[in-house]
Amino acid sequence: MAHYEKQIEAEVAEKTQTNDAVNNPKHYTNHPSGIECIQVTEHMGFNLGNAMKYIWRCDLKKDAIEDLKKARWYLDREINKRENG
Repeated sequence: MAHYEKQIEAEVAEKTQTNDAVNNPKHYTNHPSGIECIQVTEHMGFNLGNAMKYIWRCDLKKDAIEDLKKARWYLDREINKRENG
């Protein structure tokens, strides 16, 4: 198991023991994986991280289509940035 996977597991275990509405709101770990989106997105650039955030939580919110469109918007920005420098 990679070092970062062990770190994520440790963070998840620690955070599931407490309910802190600021640092560890329960809805942040509603994803079936049990980890927080930030644990993944903090390793990405801004556009890709935001796209991932919207994809990650699209089924946890009322309007999945809206979040998927927001994700596409950030992906389009990243593509444009890479294509046009």
